[in-house]
Parts: sequence; C-alpha cells; structure tokens
Amino acid sequence: QVQLVESGGGLVQTGGSLRLSCAASGRTFSRYNMGWFRQAPGKEREFVAAISRSGDSTYADSVKGRFTISRDNAKNTVYLQMNSLKPEDTAVYYCAAARSYYGHERARYDYWGQGTQVTVSS
Repeated sequence: QVQLVESGGGLVQTGGSLRLSCAASGRTFSRYNMGWFRQAPGKEREFVAAISRSGDSTYADSVKGRFTISRDNAKNTVYLQMNSLKPEDTAVYYCAAARSYYGHERARYDYWGQGTQVTVSS
C-alpha cells in the first residue's frame, strides 16, 4: 500500500512557475513508476508526465518543454516543475504510482493522491 500526498499548488500568473511535490509513504517508493495527471472542470483526467523507476521520463505534448518531472528516492518524493504556465494548465493535479506500468494510461496506475489545485490567471 502506498499513500500519496501532493503539495505546492496555488494561484500564479500566466508565464509563471510552480513546483508540485508528491510525498509517498512506505519504504518501497523506488520500486514504483510515478505519474502526474490533471483534471480541469468538466473534463476527463489527463496524463501530464511520468517517470520510471530508472529515471526515464515521458510527457504529454501539451506540456513538453515547459514541465519537468523528477524524483528523489531518498526523500520518497516525486516533483513536477512547471514553467511558462498558461491558463489552460489550470486544473487539479494528481500524483499516481504504478507497480509495473510506465506511461500515460490512467487506468494502469495503482495508487492516487488527493490532488492539488493549480490556477493560472490570464
């Protein structure tokens, strides 16, 4: 069982930056592939970025070049650095963990956090 707690959301102006953190419980964090997803009002939850156990990463086209996912296994934490933010990035951002999957498919993640709100004003 893994518990995930996101933090770092908030209100930022267009062009600004935020760094989200996701702290995981347990001593097996390094064995999980991790992902970030987001859900805007009235829309489905969508993939943002993922990082594998070995540190490989992949991104949605909409955030490529602006967002960076990273992990610190010693701190049981995964991060999402978000730069050049746009109003369309406004959403609740969720952290997720997968035992044996690495990628963009939401249904294949095993554990989810409660989410953190990111609002980008124009």
